[in-house]
Amino acid sequence: MFWKSPRRVANCFATCAVGLFLLSTPLAQAQDTHTVYSFNIDAQTLGTALDGIVEKTGAQLFYPNELSSVQNSQAVIGSYTLDEALKLLLEGTNYKRGVTQSGVIYVLNAPKESQASNVQPAPLSSQLSPQTIPTPNYSEEEVPPTITTLETVTVTRYRQSLEKALYNKRQAISQLESIIAEDMGKFPDSNLAESIQRVPGVAISREGGEGRQITLRGLGPSFTRTTLNGMEVPASTDGLDSSGGLNTGRAFDFNVFASDLFSRVDVHKTTSASMEEGGIAGTVALFSPKPMDNHPSNLVIASNARYNNLTGQIDPSLFGLWNGTYKDDKLGFLLSASYSDRSVRQEGFGTVRWTTPIIDGSGPFPSEQDVEVIGTPSVSDCADSSETIVSPINCLWFPRLPRPDFFGNSQTRSGLTGSFQYHPNDQTKLTIDTLMSSLINRRNNYNFFEFFLSSFNEVQPTSIQIADNGKQVEAASFDNVESFVESRKQDSDTEFFQLVANIQHRFTDSLSIDALIGSATSNSHREEYRYYMRSIPHSYSFDFSDNANVPDVSYGYDFNDASNFSLIDGRLSSSDVLRNNTTARIDATLDLDILRIKSGLSYNKRTTEYQVAYISDFPDQDSASGFTQAFPYNRYGFKFDGPLFPFTVANIDKINAVLLTSPFVKNYAQSWQTHENTLAAFLELQAALDLNGMPLRVNSGARIVETRVKSEGFTQSQQVMSRNSYTNLLPSASLSLDTSDNWTLRASYARNMTRPSFNFLNPGNPAFGYNTGTVVTGNPYLLPSISADIDFSVEWYPGSESLVSFNIFNKEIKSLIEISESRQLIDPIYYSTIEADPEYDPNVTVDFRTVPYLHITPSNEEGGTLRGIEVIYQQPFSILPSPFDNFGATANYTYVKADNKITGLSENSYNFTLYYEEPQFGGRISINTRDDYIIRLPGENGNLAEGKNGQTQVDVSAFYNLNDKLKLTFEIVNLTDEYERIYGTGDGTLNLPREYNHTGAQYLLGLRIIL
Repeated sequence: MFWKSPRRVANCFATCAVGLFLLSTPLAQAQDTHTVYSFNIDAQTLGTALDGIVEKTGAQLFYPNELSSVQNSQAVIGSYTLDEALKLLLEGTNYKRGVTQSGVIYVLNAPKESQASNVQPAPLSSQLSPQTIPTPNYSEEEVPPTITTLETVTVTRYRQSLEKALYNKRQAISQLESIIAEDMGKFPDSNLAESIQRVPGVAISREGGEGRQITLRGLGPSFTRTTLNGMEVPASTDGLDSSGGLNTGRAFDFNVFASDLFSRVDVHKTTSASMEEGGIAGTVALFSPKPMDNHPSNLVIASNARYNNLTGQIDPSLFGLWNGTYKDDKLGFLLSASYSDRSVRQEGFGTVRWTTPIIDGSGPFPSEQDVEVIGTPSVSDCADSSETIVSPINCLWFPRLPRPDFFGNSQTRSGLTGSFQYHPNDQTKLTIDTLMSSLINRRNNYNFFEFFLSSFNEVQPTSIQIADNGKQVEAASFDNVESFVESRKQDSDTEFFQLVANIQHRFTDSLSIDALIGSATSNSHREEYRYYMRSIPHSYSFDFSDNANVPDVSYGYDFNDASNFSLIDGRLSSSDVLRNNTTARIDATLDLDILRIKSGLSYNKRTTEYQVAYISDFPDQDSASGFTQAFPYNRYGFKFDGPLFPFTVANIDKINAVLLTSPFVKNYAQSWQTHENTLAAFLELQAALDLNGMPLRVNSGARIVETRVKSEGFTQSQQVMSRNSYTNLLPSASLSLDTSDNWTLRASYARNMTRPSFNFLNPGNPAFGYNTGTVVTGNPYLLPSISADIDFSVEWYPGSESLVSFNIFNKEIKSLIEISESRQLIDPIYYSTIEADPEYDPNVTVDFRTVPYLHITPSNEEGGTLRGIEVIYQQPFSILPSPFDNFGATANYTYVKADNKITGLSENSYNFTLYYEEPQFGGRISINTRDDYIIRLPGENGNLAEGKNGQTQVDVSAFYNLNDKLKLTFEIVNLTDEYERIYGTGDGTLNLPREYNHTGAQYLLGLRIIL
């Protein structure tokens, strides 16, 4: 735990001490009302005139967006103080000025005297506190900028984005965190997931050195719902086997998008009746830019050069954004485009898990005679599957496939957004958004492993050195071992498209509607050409004594001589994941004096189809001669923490050209599809009340949703179908109490649900893992996971840019989908299916007729309690003397604890960012770290679990303004080249390395042109 680490405790106390010292001094004084300024502001809209006053005085000021269209302001020409100028400007209008305790000026609609004196509390639309003004016609999911914040010129870029995000957080009734673009087309990080991980409670998993999926408050990626421009969207990509491969579930892959395409991300940690169900962890809402977002410029062009110190290559990226408004800002268009290339390597050493000869199923070693054993096994009675007592060395944990690894990827990511907005009058707003994205990966993967899997009964040990724990082998040598060189070419493409239209219309001052219709598709295609070169039998040894992750190895033959290998077992497959979401929604809002009533209907249709095809007639070759090549990449292993060396690999292009004669043929036995339709209705009540002079905002309601699921698959050659349906009632309530201008209390209760992952619902044939000895079966009758959530937070806002917050959350998970397992023989009805499966090779896999396989099935089980705390600190150091007053910091800490073990949960996670910004120059350094976490439960090959070491990543970002049109940018991603380490736990007490690799540090130099 956090408190058990003296270093973490010291760091925490040091941070708190510095923060409390700085916060002990007022951060915002009342703005200067005595200085006289010379004004020359003609009569125009109130909003434009206020902008002119702010530009002249540098004041901080809030005002409603509606003032941008209020005509015929008073002219302000002459010498006045700030207060006098505002008084003159607002004379004769229904607006009044005021100032908060923190010194921020606001301009708001003044209520009529009769209302102010006779009605308590005030109508919802005329609350005087800037923090309590609700905005009609918008759901909680889209927090509109109803009040514009005008900062002084010193609040720029990253600091300004923090301030806007903090403002959004304070405006919301429930728990909300926002990430705002620093400039047009400039998100805080070059990867969406990397930006989202700065939010307290969020941790990420990476693919090839960049963020792919997120975990929120300890719950894995499938428990977080993701929306884009107001509707839920799918996004599936592929990856390495160790990071999940091709995504066929509900999890959202953020790496399909360039971060340049987005203007804001909201992370909703609590829900409301008007928010669609689906994420018991939370909802991530993505927003692309709109033409009427008050952009400071009409054209942005940016370019970057990316250098990776592992590949030694430089890759380009380009971005452009054009924005235009017409007809007095009633009509707007926006287009943006992004393109980038990225070369990445993942180099390291792996074992593809550890196991024992007994668990492996192949049987004990052929002979224990003349084996030199150093150390003492902890197991005295070791028995095989027939209960025959065998030598204890057969119950020791050995690496299954010890190997040097190389994964090279050439990636191309492109995207396009378009937005059209039409505001014919103050009552109607039409927005149409489209977003297209393409992610292309061209991977070449090579590994060189010794084959112990399914072969312990053929491999003869000559010496074994047992580790001090008495359970695992630290070093060993063998005779009669075979090497396999795996050469894999993996081409994958993901195409994403969304089109969504939203119309908002106010019929009267109290009645309005908000309607949305949209469709989104994500189509992911992967072709894989995998070939194995099998060596002659030879001697082999490994030794982990000096390095627990990377052993010293030796081979008793020339592994660069192609004549020592045969070419076998071509595994040639094609996979497609086709996903579509269609959404239609209409909400109606009725504003009464002290109450807002909101109700609506929503319909969603989600389809997921998984298709598999194979080439099954690959001709094995007795000799690999003529089909090999020298290792095709330079610099392999030159920066690795351990011995790596190049080796001969298959020439895939030549093999495909000479030996392949057949096309891919669809394998119906492993293909499936699901159709999910949901219909929901909700009723929600919102009120803004006065509680003894303290503004209180309340949101309560209930949502009822019916889900109908149809799952289709194949059993042997016959198509099968299953249907399931369920209805859920989801109540919710949130309140926010501003006890003063600086303190806010929030509390919420909600019941939410997450539906089963699509890949769990296959009613057809199981998925057979021949190398792992597993059988994974679907369950089309799964019910959703249900959670009852309670949140409470105390928030202190010493100034408009500062926050200290303490949050407590508790999730009572009533039902959770878990994996159950049993070891048994495969049902004979599947024998013919297995024998016809191109993935099955009787020469290298366990005999399914005689060896029990581990059967894995998802099922609904009783859940448990997940609880945690979040501590947030954010502050600019404005009180310090120059130049230190341009520094600032953000930090957060999250602690999560669950009754049961949950994949993806890190008990402790931290974020810290120190920034420096002035108008011409700025920069920041960010540190993110998390504890170790489980990635598979139960693990495979006898491991009770498989886990991953928590990483500490350091990133750097800086900018320099050459002039008001040109800006230089510089970034470093993964400054310290953090290593990724995956491990197995064996019997639950061990830490056995499965993968140990790195991807290098990345350096980006860019130029931005703003016109």
